[in-house]
Amino acid sequence: MQATDWTKIYKNFQGLWVALKDDEQTVIASGKSLKETSEKALKKGFSDPIFMQVPQKSAYFIGSTHKSDI
Repeated sequence: MQATDWTKIYKNFQGLWVALKDDEQTVIASGKSLKETSEKALKKGFSDPIFMQVPQKSAYFIGSTHKSDI
């Protein structure tokens, strides 16, 4: 499984909801709420996109969250 690069999505849609195509790269619609984004995607003919809320700020995490690693 290859990692998905969402750098452009984070840069262009900070703080918004986005609807993505199945390729997990192409933004179909965006909005301030899930409902608004869903309605925009539906109007464009996409009834079951992938939804994601883009954070206001990017945060980096390096390490493990596994209990035995602490």
